[in-house]
Amino acid sequence: MLSAEVFAAFTVGLLGAGHCLGMCGGVAAAVSLSTPQHQKKWPFLLFYNGGRLLSYTLIGGIAGGIVSGLTDIAQVSQGLLWLRLFAAIMMILLALYIGRFWNGLAHIERIGHVLWKRISPLSASLLPLKHPIAALPFGMLWGWLPCGLVYSALTWSAVAGDAINGMLIMLAFGLGTMPAMLLIGSAAESMKHFLNNLIFRRLSSAIILLYGLVTAYSVYNQF
Repeated sequence: MLSAEVFAAFTVGLLGAGHCLGMCGGVAAAVSLSTPQHQKKWPFLLFYNGGRLLSYTLIGGIAGGIVSGLTDIAQVSQGLLWLRLFAAIMMILLALYIGRFWNGLAHIERIGHVLWKRISPLSASLLPLKHPIAALPFGMLWGWLPCGLVYSALTWSAVAGDAINGMLIMLAFGLGTMPAMLLIGSAAESMKHFLNNLIFRRLSSAIILLYGLVTAYSVYNQF
């Protein structure tokens, strides 16, 4: 079951890459443009994206560990089923969001702006990036950017069963976003055009919607 969820999280990251380019693409491009002329750009992008993945993995571990600990203390398995149902609903909402049928997840993103207002000034203090390693903490800070795609994947981590599994799910999600984010540069515009194509977005949303519905149905059968 976990392997299926890890694969699904990777797929969501891959299919939602158009949203990633919209949210983080400008930052990744800025990292590339701010690279000193005598240095290659790809190490900066690698460390920046590695920082993002570290943050996603950390958040996933925290969510999985907290929920697992609370359910163990309460000894209520029924509560975990409700949480899994919530995760399935978030997947369905994400599918509607990616397919541009309904933009409700944007409201959830606004909740995260409260924390982001405190974190974003820290990232600005790291610029300009003089060495690739400096892009690592910069990417870690930007990993906390409010994003409906990240929040949806995070609900899976919360019901993964423990901190390790929660980390694996968010790591898989982050790896799914990597191909698009590493191609920032000359191929960015053409790739962004493809990923934001309505047909591609609708196909991606259909795949995610199917997974959400299957998950919801499996949870329903356990009540």
